[in-house]
Amino acid sequence: MADVQISEAINLTNQILGYVEQAERSLSSARNWGFFDVLGGGFIVDMIKHHKLGKARDAMESVNYLMQRLQQVLGSLQLPADYRMQIGDFATLADFFFDGVFADLYMQSKIMQSLDEVRRLKNKLYELKSRLEGIK
Repeated sequence: MADVQISEAINLTNQILGYVEQAERSLSSARNWGFFDVLGGGFIVDMIKHHKLGKARDAMESVNYLMQRLQQVLGSLQLPADYRMQIGDFATLADFFFDGVFADLYMQSKIMQSLDEVRRLKNKLYELKSRLEGIK
């Protein structure tokens, strides 16, 4: 792998890490609002929580795009290609329209799954960055 490719891969990895960290912050905030929601937060709390989830979703769309570019640069090195948040449309619908403890707990579990996945991705990206810097 040429130095130019390695430098480009490190640059892309840094960009991805920025978006992953942004998603992690948004998901952590949504998780915190979710705890409040379980205790009876109501519609306003739902709105804030889903705003944070939207920010995390936007960041992860950028991550997926940049991961595809990184895969092209790295060629034969396999990367996880698609990270999607674990929160589906039904969970969002249930959270608003069936607002209650069970819907809130279900939504909270989905937020926690997404947060765990984002953190695993962040760790893998730091490992990749370290390997790339070792090659350079």
